[in-house]
Amino acid sequence: MSGKDSKNVEQVVADIILDVRRRGDQALVELTGRFDRLPLADATDLEILPERADSICESVPTDLADAIRFAADRIGRYHEREIAHSWHMQEEDGTVLGQKVTPLDRVGVYVPGGKAAYPSSVLMTVIPARVAGVGEVIMTVPTPDGEINPAILYAAREAGVDRIFTVGGAQAVAALAWGTETIPAVDKIVGPGNIYVATAKKQVFGKVGIDMIAGPSEVVVICDETADPDWVAMDLFAQAEHDEQAQSIAIAVGEGVADKVLSSIAGLLPEMERRDIIAAALRNQGAVVRTESPERAAEIANRIAPEHLELMVQDAGVLADSIRHAGAIFIGSHSAESLGDYCAGPNHVLPTSGTARFSSPLGVYDFQKRSSLIQASIKGASEMALRASVLARCEGLTAHARSAEYRLVGREA
Repeated sequence: MSGKDSKNVEQVVADIILDVRRRGDQALVELTGRFDRLPLADATDLEILPERADSICESVPTDLADAIRFAADRIGRYHEREIAHSWHMQEEDGTVLGQKVTPLDRVGVYVPGGKAAYPSSVLMTVIPARVAGVGEVIMTVPTPDGEINPAILYAAREAGVDRIFTVGGAQAVAALAWGTETIPAVDKIVGPGNIYVATAKKQVFGKVGIDMIAGPSEVVVICDETADPDWVAMDLFAQAEHDEQAQSIAIAVGEGVADKVLSSIAGLLPEMERRDIIAAALRNQGAVVRTESPERAAEIANRIAPEHLELMVQDAGVLADSIRHAGAIFIGSHSAESLGDYCAGPNHVLPTSGTARFSSPLGVYDFQKRSSLIQASIKGASEMALRASVLARCEGLTAHARSAEYRLVGREA
């Protein structure tokens, strides 16, 4: 996107957010009619009530319902291991220090709608919030031309969504951030979306928390002579089929490995249903890199800091120890990235664009906050006050110093 186009998106989104803030539900009704071609009588039609959702869920095929439940169970069990708990410690003087961990009150989950429907994203964003103990989960999903994907609603029911609204785009983000007469304001917004959604999340950050600003999907596959080149090619395709900007890179270790991967790409591409998108992504952002050793491959991967990293090499577990920067690491040829996308258990909302250098996957910890606990004993307060007073006066903050000095044992009134 050019700088001019980016500025245009920024302005369009800013105007939408301001409109929703000023006019609330009325703006949502008008914007939903304009962008989603969905005429509404009033704002009450924005909410999908449980009875209607349950009716729509009945059309979900049995095998799909089973897969959603299977994935939900694995995702839930994985994220239960992430729960942080409150703690405290007592010092010799009786002072108690600690940390109080509490869940967020209300979270908003944005889910793409219409033809681009991803029930897996519902599970990955809602379940860790529920495991964290979030009080209420609000979901927004656009329904262009009134089209509602039953799998989205089924996943929402399995994951534990409280309320669902048929609103999308920047207007949904604005409504979640500021609240309207119908949609309650939330404390944090998570979930994927297009450039307008991502821009809106960036603009409302500070009023609410957000998960991340996600870029195009990425995979790096480190492979050697033990890897099946067809498996490598298909795993590259699995990322490339997202869109033309997706990044798929193979790092081939050893003589002839790169040529075999390139041959598999050429042989398998014509049979792919989304071959035009895959071909464009490989042409725009793809690469096959030749290297002489697994150690050098790990160095390259760490510089890229990819969203997904597959290790299809002989000693994959050993090589994993050399990886410092990756959103998710898939160890061994059977650990396909696509399994992680759906039902392995770990979250598929991952840092992109090199941000794995300092960011982590979405998890329970994103829906919990921590408060420090300080309960000073008389003796402890007096001892700390001596040092606090000195430090405060060094900084020129005499009220701080005098506040501390009031706690000195034996101080004259």
